[in-house]
Order: sequence, then C-alpha cells, then structure tokens
Amino acid sequence: MNGAQVVVEALKREGVKYIFGYPGGACMPIFDALLDAPELELVLVRHEQGGTHMADGYARATGKPGVVLVTSGPGATNTVTGLLTAQMDSIPLIVLTGQTITPNLGKDAFQEADIFGVTMPVVKHSYLVKDANDLPKVMKEAFHLATTGRPGPVLIDLPKDVVSAECTANFPENTDLPGYEVPMKGNADDIVRAADIIMESRRPLLYVGAGAVGSGASKEVLKLAEKLQAPVTTTLLGKGAFPETHELSVGMLGMHGTAYANKAVVGCDMIMAIGARWDDRITGKVSEFCPTASKIHIDIDPAEFGKIIQPDVSINGDARLVLQELIPHVHKLDSGPWLKSVASWKKKYPLKYPKRGGLRAQYVLDELDRLSESRGIISTDVGQHQMWAAQFCKSSRERQWLSSGGAGTMGYGFPAAIGAQLGCPNDLVVAVVGDGGFQMTLAELSTAALQRVPIKILIIDNRYLGMIRQWQELFFDQRLSGCDLEGNPDFVKLGEAYGVKGFRIRRAGDVTKVLKKALAYNDGPCIIHAEVVKEDNVFPMIPAGAAVKDMLIEKPKDRKLEKPVGST
Repeated sequence: MNGAQVVVEALKREGVKYIFGYPGGACMPIFDALLDAPELELVLVRHEQGGTHMADGYARATGKPGVVLVTSGPGATNTVTGLLTAQMDSIPLIVLTGQTITPNLGKDAFQEADIFGVTMPVVKHSYLVKDANDLPKVMKEAFHLATTGRPGPVLIDLPKDVVSAECTANFPENTDLPGYEVPMKGNADDIVRAADIIMESRRPLLYVGAGAVGSGASKEVLKLAEKLQAPVTTTLLGKGAFPETHELSVGMLGMHGTAYANKAVVGCDMIMAIGARWDDRITGKVSEFCPTASKIHIDIDPAEFGKIIQPDVSINGDARLVLQELIPHVHKLDSGPWLKSVASWKKKYPLKYPKRGGLRAQYVLDELDRLSESRGIISTDVGQHQMWAAQFCKSSRERQWLSSGGAGTMGYGFPAAIGAQLGCPNDLVVAVVGDGGFQMTLAELSTAALQRVPIKILIIDNRYLGMIRQWQELFFDQRLSGCDLEGNPDFVKLGEAYGVKGFRIRRAGDVTKVLKKALAYNDGPCIIHAEVVKEDNVFPMIPAGAAVKDMLIEKPKDRKLEKPVGST
C-alpha cells in the first residue's frame, strides 16, 4: 500500500464511519484512496471550520473520536478555531492535514503553512510525518492519545510525497508511548481522606463537570448523590452528568447559573469537584470562593490541581472509577436542614421571565423543552441564547448537551448539530443558535441539506449581538458599539434557497403550534426563525471578577454597576 491507503486502512481499523473533509491538492492522494473504502463516508463540508465543528459535535454526542481531512495551507489553518474549541473542552478529534512535499518544507511553497507550529498550543499532540513507514504507528498512537486520559484533538500533518510513497511497515496491535501514563482508579489513601472530609460535612455540594461526562460517570454521580443526600450542581459542559429533573439537582452554577445553585455554593461547607476545573466562570472572585468550605477535587489531569483553587484533597484518576472506589466509604449524611434550605431557595428564586411585552427567547426554549420532554440533543452557539438554553432546556442524560465552553466559539452550534445527528440518527437534535453566530457558519446549510439530517435549527433572532449589548447596557452606560446586527437576512428565505424548510415565530401565541410542526418535520433539516424582543437580559448574573455572593438576580434599578474585570 502507499501512504494514503495506509491512512485509510488505519481509519477503518479504528472503526471510523464519517470523515468530515474538504479536498485540495496536497491531500488528493487520500481522497483518491477513499474511493476504494466504501466503509468510510465522506461528508463534504463547505468550510474547514464547519468540518471541525461537525467532527466535534459527533464526538460529544457519541463519545467516539471525530475525524477531519483537509488540505494544506489555508485549508489547514481554517481548522484552528475548531481545534481550539476541542482542546479547551477536552474533545477527541483526529485532524488530518495535507502538506507540501518534504523537499519544499520551510521554503514557502504553494499553500504551505507550518501547521505543526501554528497549532501546537491548541492540540493535545501533533505529528509531522516524513516517512511513509511511520504512518501505521502514528495513526495508532493518534487515536490512543486523542481518546485516553484527558481527551483532546490530535493533528497529523501529511506531506503529499509521504502519502504517495510505498509503505512496508505492519500495523501495530498496541501503542508504546514511554512517559504517557493514564491514571485510572486514584490513590487509595486520598480516597479515604476524601471520604473522611465528606462524612464530616452537613452542607455538602457535588460540583460536576465535563470530565464526568467524558468518563461516563453519570450512574456513579447519581448513586453518590442519593447515598449522601447531597445536592448536585453542574457546569455548563457538565449538563447531563446528573439529571436536571432530579430533586437533588440545583442546575447549572456560575456566571449565569441558577440563583439557587449559586446560593448553595455560598452556603456549603464541603464542595467536591468531579471532572471540573474551577474555571473563572464558576469561581468569580477566587479569594472569596467558598472560603470556609472543604474542597475535594477529582480529575484525570493532575495539571488542574491547585491551578485555580487549592483543594484539601486531590484525587488523580478517572472520575467513574474513583467514584466507584469512593462510594463504599461513605453513607447518608445529616443533610436534612441543608436540603430544606436549598428547597427554599428554589422556591424563592426560580428561573423566570416576563410573560408580556413581546416574544421572549426564554419562553420559546421553555416550550421546546416541554414539547420534547427534555429528551433532545441540544447544540448551541455562544451568547444569550446559549445561557437561556442552558437554563430552560433540561438535560436528563449525558451527551445530550453540546456547547462551546472554554473557547466560547460563535458558529459552533449549527455544524456541531449536523455531526451529532449523523452520529445519533434516531435522536432529536436541535441547534439553538443566535442570529450572529449562525451567520458565521451558515454555508453548512448546503451540507445539512445534502445529508438530509433532520436537525431543527432554532434561530433566536434579536437583531443584536445580545450578550455584547447586555454588557454595554449594564457596565458601559448603554454606549452601544458594534453590536447592532442591522442587515440580517430573512432566514426562512435563506433556508429555502438551500432547499431547507422554514418556519416563523413572531408571536408568543404561535410558539407551541409552530414548534409542534417543526418537531414533526423529519424530511431533512428545517429552520425555525424566532423573532424575539430586541432588548432582553440574561439573569441571574455574576459580573466578571465579582464574588459568587454578589450575584444579580435581576437588573439593579438604583445603582450603576462597575465595569467588570475579565471578558464577556
């Protein structure tokens, strides 16, 4: 076999079904080899960034690595945003990039880019292959690295002469990576110490992140919470690791988390992070985050220990396996009074929105959740609609919530939904996007239409970059700059140009009727254009850099807010 055939054979051996790709001269030998591999389905995307987000959505929804194939130069650099998105959120991707022939490396050849160097900060690992006989080993290692330990994207740069050359090396059965060790069960002494701290608690809180989703630890989290009778809060990306319909759930915490989740953070005497990294959207002002509470941190990546919060006990291991070891060491806590306090906060500070004054995005999302019975896979862009969706669209199982957390990538939600639907063809998949983010990757309407994926594209259109406008209103004296999206297209007509069915929602009275029609439509993708009120704000809100205790339940009426420390 030549190198291109080896790459294709390796993909088959790894059980790959879909390749999200866009061709070019440098990767043409691989595209040619795909013609002889009917087991691999090429999804021809319309932009390389869209392809990486599709592979990312596929990976998040299925737990399997997503695969991308693009050409050199701009084709490769167009994947950088997708790589950053996957790296920040620990998503397993394999990105194959074509490259100029090896004699031309470093000589500014046509469509040459040092993609190895460009992407080094945004991948878990990367390869530049210069010998065809290295390909079987590199491909095996790449999948192992992407999917084990803390998952992440791996890039393989493939010069055209290498994939055209003959390969005589065998395919390895196993990998040999000296120095790369994957922690599993955790240290027994640390687990006992953690159990002792837990048993001393009367106001416990389990804080669950994306690591619990990645490890498949939802059953263990549920068992631990019910055994302890401890409330559970999740991060934005931890949604689904614990059913939000459960009585012990307090929903999402952090900047736009529920008021009762953040009240629980302030009031707890023990907080245990399970596959979560104490990021700035959670902690707010670090010096005032749970200052008197004991802290336990379970994570597969030891680099996260002490990076932001110094825990009392750190347990390095797979969340699912660590919890299996921990659960026998604990029993029910005396948390009755604590649970009553949490219940009172839920009653006093429910998620709410105005019922009058125009069509509200919150109502559309609340009704979507009700009609779908909280069973759909929700994929979002970034902004106000993302936070409203996180608040009102409940996740009852893991891998049901897809969103760009760490990178905050606009344009992610729609292509990610395409990948998710291909990976989960029998599930309801809804892309909840803003009018700003959707326009960044809307060319993939062509991909969605050709693949006939029955995704629902719910566009929350307020003709603004809504979160930017909210911050400028609250913190910059309403001095609006660069946030007005005047010139938005008619999204229904735009969809029709691609052969995509369109629905409109302009009045609150039409929401239920239109959503029912859209949810019943399965002959390909459809657009649901919700023209919501222009100026609405997401609350609760913890201003960036403020302490959790300084959470705003609603817009303050009698005081000017200080400019926040940090970004939106």
